[in-house]
Amino acid sequence: MTTARSNSDISTRPMSDRPSVAIVGAGVVGLGIGWRLAAAGCRVEIFDKGEAGRGASHAAAGMLAAGVEVEPGEEGQLPLNRHSQDLWPGFAEELQAASGIDVELRTEGTLVVALNADDVARLRFNFDLQKSLGLGHEWLTGSEVKRREPYLHTGTAAAILSPRDHQVENRKVALALRTAFERAGGRLHENAPVEEILVEGGRAAGLLPAGGRPHRADVTVLAAGAWSRGIPGLPDDARPPVRPVKGQMAALRMDPREPLLRHVVWTPGVYLVPRRDGRLVIGATVEERGFDTDLTAGGVMSLIEGAWRALPGIEELPIDELWVGFRPGSRDDAPILGPSALDGLVLATGHHRNGILLTPVTADAVSDYILTGRIADVIRPFGIDRFVKKAAPGRPQSGKELP
Repeated sequence: MTTARSNSDISTRPMSDRPSVAIVGAGVVGLGIGWRLAAAGCRVEIFDKGEAGRGASHAAAGMLAAGVEVEPGEEGQLPLNRHSQDLWPGFAEELQAASGIDVELRTEGTLVVALNADDVARLRFNFDLQKSLGLGHEWLTGSEVKRREPYLHTGTAAAILSPRDHQVENRKVALALRTAFERAGGRLHENAPVEEILVEGGRAAGLLPAGGRPHRADVTVLAAGAWSRGIPGLPDDARPPVRPVKGQMAALRMDPREPLLRHVVWTPGVYLVPRRDGRLVIGATVEERGFDTDLTAGGVMSLIEGAWRALPGIEELPIDELWVGFRPGSRDDAPILGPSALDGLVLATGHHRNGILLTPVTADAVSDYILTGRIADVIRPFGIDRFVKKAAPGRPQSGKELP
């Protein structure tokens, strides 16, 4: 099994030669990179417009679903997702040692259930694709599914079991990363929106926090999630094409001693994620509505109804929480990682629905690039240069097209 790399292995560069780093964004991505760099001896400061870990990191469900999320046309991201998934057990162990916080990595696996004949046909199509990719998924009959999860609907027809797709408690991941970062000597600036990326002599020179003095750094990391594109001061060819993808979510309250569900379950339209404390997270809508924070009757109804169809017993459960989050979606819904067109500016954004899953590989690969200048092969396909418009053969380059 692949394990997360220890901080002592991250670079051979002398401690006195470590760069100073300013990071925009204190979600799990920014905090993870900051932790790695601070532990390696860098002076690291993170700036966030709100509280650390309260954006998409707080809104997520914490699924590590490299396998069941594979759909036609998305196979290119599978190696990155699988690599990060393999890092998670070692990463969770190291993070707990550094922070004292258990991030609740659960390894029961994930079920994708079919409730009728049409669902079975779609499920079989996906199963054949995933089987061809060597994901090790298992086909379960309705009775086999019910033996694993007896409270599922009596008409459950079949399911795919993905034994390697697990979950973590994402809110505890964010808290653990914050704690580990600060214990490693990093400085966190909350409620400190960035007014501008400073550019001097054709390179990023740090940032200007609202109401503060310029903060200069050797390297600036843009890890502001769905807000990354709108940070002022960036030249057009360095501005990542990232947009907010709204998601409404709900949580119900189960009896933790007798939960209705033990596996993560995907059912047509929704997913259900049981927590150790009895919370049952239900998600999520996918809406192109910008930064619209409104919960809607239709959105919440679709979540509850979709969950009820698979797990009828939820009608007796109290509602614990309703919320909205914003996934950072890129043009191809894959992350944007590594150097930008602006010297000194490094990108770590656009993770869409895989921010928690990709936290370990992002933290390791981006921090390694900052320390050594090497771009890890696993993230090489995910640079911002893939969005640059290529000139036709025999014709001059006409410009770059990123937004």
